[in-house]
Amino acid sequence: MKLSNESLKDISFWEKAGITLPQFNREAMIAVTKAAPKWVHFGAGNIFRAFPAAMMQSLLEERLETTGIIVAEGYDGEIIDKSFTAFDNLTLLVTLKSDGSTEKKIIGSVAQALRMDSGSESTHDFDILRKIFAAPSLQMASFTITEKGYNLTGRDGSLFPDIQEDINVGPAYPKSYLGKVTALLHERYTNGAYPIAMVSMDNCSHNGDILHAAIETIAKYWVTNGITSACFLDYIRNHNKVSFPWSMIDKITPRPDDSVRDMLASAGLEDMQGFVTQKNTYVAPFVNAEETQYLVVEDVFPNGRPPLEKAGVLFTNKETVDRVEKMKVCTCLNPLHTSLAVFGCLLGYTRISEEMKDPDLVKLIEGIGYKEGLPVVTDPGIIKPRDFIDQVINVRLPNPFMPDAPQRIAMDSSLKIPIRFGETIKAYINEGKGCKDLKLIPLVLACWLRYLLGIDDKGSPFEVSPDPNYESLKTALSGINLGQKGPFNDKLQPILSNSVYFGVDLYKAELADKVLELFTQMLDGPGAVRKVLKQNLI
Repeated sequence: MKLSNESLKDISFWEKAGITLPQFNREAMIAVTKAAPKWVHFGAGNIFRAFPAAMMQSLLEERLETTGIIVAEGYDGEIIDKSFTAFDNLTLLVTLKSDGSTEKKIIGSVAQALRMDSGSESTHDFDILRKIFAAPSLQMASFTITEKGYNLTGRDGSLFPDIQEDINVGPAYPKSYLGKVTALLHERYTNGAYPIAMVSMDNCSHNGDILHAAIETIAKYWVTNGITSACFLDYIRNHNKVSFPWSMIDKITPRPDDSVRDMLASAGLEDMQGFVTQKNTYVAPFVNAEETQYLVVEDVFPNGRPPLEKAGVLFTNKETVDRVEKMKVCTCLNPLHTSLAVFGCLLGYTRISEEMKDPDLVKLIEGIGYKEGLPVVTDPGIIKPRDFIDQVINVRLPNPFMPDAPQRIAMDSSLKIPIRFGETIKAYINEGKGCKDLKLIPLVLACWLRYLLGIDDKGSPFEVSPDPNYESLKTALSGINLGQKGPFNDKLQPILSNSVYFGVDLYKAELADKVLELFTQMLDGPGAVRKVLKQNLI
């Protein structure tokens, strides 16, 4: 059986396979959505299919909504062709629960899936999007395009070529992702200046402001270049017209896993094989995800919104979103994840869940979370930090059915560490506590530097996960090898004093000497990483 509109008619097959079908009239939903769209989502990846699309399905099934979601992809159009269109915009969601059970259901809330091609060679889908953005009914556009998707400039500060071209040419044929989004807002402005909420759901602090700044920058250039009226800029800046709510999203959604594919194939489903696009995106007709999920959103929607609070979204004010985001990213989840990532790569682990069977690693993250993180945690009020950590350590990370790898979590680690650990270090300094008593955070920072050498604890080489700063860090660490005794101060001083990597100058925070000492001990020889870990556990 292949996943399709036609195959859904064979109810007995899906019941036998233990797969729940959509409990609403999908044809009617598609018709209503196309006639009066309410929600467009940018970014057709796995997190969208497992979370926002599933939430909208619950509203449709409870008869709290009649419209679905229109999803658009502006970076990797192959996802639309091979993961949506080929399967009638249906997704098979497999929820992997920590008790060993699975829940399988077909998500059918996507009414339309569009490629955001906009050049003269392919305009059909983008023309549809223009009409959608001109519709008075449209309430919100949400985003899961990754943190990198909001960048307009390279590391040298110069505009990306496609951004530069969009700035020069204007909204007619934009090429960049954000150029296309700005062009769609321009379409809405010229067709009545209707209100809309632009909701970033990406994991970056103050994500609404980041999205707003990027769109505003492009609009400013268009006004300066005489391409559009200054009133368009006023429209974007008027939060009663165009709002940019902050949000915090949390749901682990790894790449499609082969064991899940095999489970579905054994149930009689065909064409479950995943694929990797030319842009290195891992997708399949199914998504696998954990059960736990959080979405906290600033409640600023000038044209109304679906009743997503009935699907579990926590709507609140900007200040509370900020506190929730800091709680998660700086204390209760992300620092623990990164700690497991760098130690896991060095100790030969390939699954986060397997690391959670290692008493040393469990004790490490318990200490980082409860003993070093909680004393300076930002308490958001609507979620208790200790309860959040309890769930992370006891339910989420040990889940044996979550195929998440330390190698994936270690990606872009130089961009994550200044937030995941630097903010806690700064909190100790700002609260007058000082950092001298911190023991495990310096241990993880030393382990990260040791990880960058690309030699595991057995002395064997491994591939360091992709990181935009890796080449420069590798050069800075060149000449340091396993078995050397140091001193390494001259080599490491430029790194340890660089707040770009740690959020603070570790010398000023009085942590540099401790990190240097631990790093040196980890180079003693094979087995030194494990030895140093054991010696420093609280």
